Amino acid sequence: MTILPRINPEMCTGCGLCIPVCPDNTIALIAGVVQVSGARCMACGHCQAACPAMAIEVDGVCEDLGFSHIDEKTGWLAPGNIDAAELVQLLRSRRSVRSYQQKPVPPSLLEDLVKIGTTAPSGTNSQAWTFTILENRSEVKLLGQLTATFFHKLNKKAVNPLWRLAARLFAGDSLGRYYRRHYQTVQKGLADWDERGEDHLFHGAPAAILVGGRRGASCPAEDALLASGNILLGAHALGLSTCLIGFVVEAMRHDSGMARRLGLDPDEDIYAVIAVGYGAEIYQRPAGRKGVVPRYLKAVAREIVTRG
Repeated sequence: MTILPRINPEMCTGCGLCIPVCPDNTIALIAGVVQVSGARCMACGHCQAACPAMAIEVDGVCEDLGFSHIDEKTGWLAPGNIDAAELVQLLRSRRSVRSYQQKPVPPSLLEDLVKIGTTAPSGTNSQAWTFTILENRSEVKLLGQLTATFFHKLNKKAVNPLWRLAARLFAGDSLGRYYRRHYQTVQKGLADWDERGEDHLFHGAPAAILVGGRRGASCPAEDALLASGNILLGAHALGLSTCLIGFVVEAMRHDSGMARRLGLDPDEDIYAVIAVGYGAEIYQRPAGRKGVVPRYLKAVAREIVTRG
């Protein structure tokens, strides 16, 4: 179904502020009033957000996301109108937490995290991401067991030199790299899970969120990961802790049966699995970061000219 802006001609003042912000050139100023002049609309809501007279509406675009645990401020925060030091402090204070209290997370709080995730940008504004909430420990353990089953099978292959040889000949040594880098650690984790119930995967987290993307989107992986970044920061602001669980993503990428067991749609792929809970870790200061030296294009161009 095509979505187009709806413009109230009686409220429109003809200021034209909505026209330059429309990426699809869908609206134009005609006879002193803004009108829909095109047939394309990505439903970005920019025109609605720019209109000072509130004369434009875009179906499916809500100004208020309906949070349960946040008193949302719907006014636009212009660039520069935020304490950058506090922003950086939030970014640096968020940690990947691997120890959780056995305190359940209210479903409404998990839903607020999903809503925070949807504030991220997405390619062509498709917003074709998916969010699956595992709201209790038993559901998290189910996903943990499905993941353990996958890695049991993978480790059985990896320890076999014939399988590693075949992988080296036909799959770029992928199984050999896994065997050298991860086999021992994963094998110990599986033994701890099977024999003592120790959870080195989700670290005892009571809840989780799976972030995916539909295959028809222009860049579903990037969309899902941007949304996940928002969720991680939002969780910290709401008193929760998180950790990205890459081993589950890898298992689901190779075993489509896991998605079926979880009731996921066949046209979606999972790009991030986030453990969520009340952290049992306390820090005194933000952790450091490795130094980075950015590359400037002009310097690269000069090097190419010099070599050429």
